[in-house]
Amino acid sequence: MSDINLKELLKKLRNYEIRIRKAVNQQMHGDFHSVFKGSGLEFDDIREYQYGDDVRNIDWNVTAKGHGTFIKTFKEEKEQTVFFLLDVSASQDIGREGMKKIDVAKEILGVLALSALREQNNVGVFCFSDIKERYIKPGKGIKYAYEIISTVYKLHPISLKTNLNKALSYVLNTVKKRSVVILISDFIDENYEKNIKALANKHDLVVIQLSDRREAKLPRLGIIPVYDKENKKTIWINTSSSEFRNSITHKFNLNKNLLKDICKKSNSSYLQIFNNEDYVNKLIKLFQVRK
Repeated sequence: MSDINLKELLKKLRNYEIRIRKAVNQQMHGDFHSVFKGSGLEFDDIREYQYGDDVRNIDWNVTAKGHGTFIKTFKEEKEQTVFFLLDVSASQDIGREGMKKIDVAKEILGVLALSALREQNNVGVFCFSDIKERYIKPGKGIKYAYEIISTVYKLHPISLKTNLNKALSYVLNTVKKRSVVILISDFIDENYEKNIKALANKHDLVVIQLSDRREAKLPRLGIIPVYDKENKKTIWINTSSSEFRNSITHKFNLNKNLLKDICKKSNSSYLQIFNNEDYVNKLIKLFQVRK
């Protein structure tokens, strides 16, 4: 990416961030910092649930023993951290030029990183495919935000494949202190459920699922070749077949609902964003819910 393009991108992200901040401040009475609530908190103890407590802090493992409902209590740390997990595998490279899932994912990361760093949080990033593509250790300051954005946008992944479970395991072992963890992926993978539940139990997890409309509803295009970037294979599919198109839609909804259910049961935030829609409004709504 040239310096000119990077400057244009930063201007765009700053405008989006200002738009989000204004909307959130108006609707939350100036308490923008609360959109990252949960960061800077360290597990302290458990106590019995009392009326008015945040149900998201219920310790289901202890509660399941049948001696009452218990919640986790936390103490505030001096250092607060927002940590991003970004899926940069080939399945993210779908969509129109400039509006691919990976393009939108990087923009969302950039906007939220700017917001978090303006709130004096530490921000770190882990980019993954089926290997560690790039790790950016947590740091502070707006200049650091620009470094993060520049690094992420210039990243050219080594691998085309995806291993979400491996990435989650890496973060579970690397990020020791309770943080806000923002996971951005299309979640086209399998067998990640156990680790995503573990991550949600340890951190304040926000899941952002990127999708393309054609993944949800395949258009009728006849018999066409489709190139699988991750496996480097071309296959021919009959998009005129109602049975085939329905199976694609069913699989898409099954994957989405599984992820939503995991997030709901683990008290994590979930948001689905299509690569052709205004994601700023959706981020604002997400922050309203987290408030």
